[in-house]
Amino acid sequence: MTSLFVVMLVMFIISYISFRKQNQELAASKIEMDRIRQIDKALRQLDKKYFYLDPDNNRYKLLVEVIFKPHSADINTIGKKSLQELENAGAVLYKKMKQLSTDKDINYLLIVEGNTERYNNNWMVNPDLGYLTSYKRSLALKKFWQSKGFDFSVFQNCEILIVGSGYFGRSHQKNSRTFTIQITPKFKIGQ
Repeated sequence: MTSLFVVMLVMFIISYISFRKQNQELAASKIEMDRIRQIDKALRQLDKKYFYLDPDNNRYKLLVEVIFKPHSADINTIGKKSLQELENAGAVLYKKMKQLSTDKDINYLLIVEGNTERYNNNWMVNPDLGYLTSYKRSLALKKFWQSKGFDFSVFQNCEILIVGSGYFGRSHQKNSRTFTIQITPKFKIGQ
């Protein structure tokens, strides 16, 4: 009887320790999920005048219509109205990233994706040109925002990626002349 009691006591202690550890892990997971939801809620408050959340791809499209000349990435040729709207959108995005950057436990990837329009089978003739052009366009947008005082690299927990999806981006549409903006939180491991 005494040995049965000892066995039961040992099993109880092991179970208690195991459940306690699981409870701590669940509590940590809940905290992370709460932070993710908080970030998601903050991002969904981006100005709808300039940003549209694409529900299929869960990323933002810049609503400013930008019409580049074919194969051109010269942002100064797109017109004053579009440039002003891009500047305003940059200000909105910069303000949001500044607000998000106050939490030093979370790093962010800010992805600026350029797109290129498909026409006359250009994506079959020279697909690499689309990648190069769309990359140069997203780089031009980043440099434009920097020239207006919106340098996202000043945020120590924000890494900016400049990408070009060519003619084949996931959120690509016919006559695509837009930019796609994606903000992805990266949590520090072990926090």
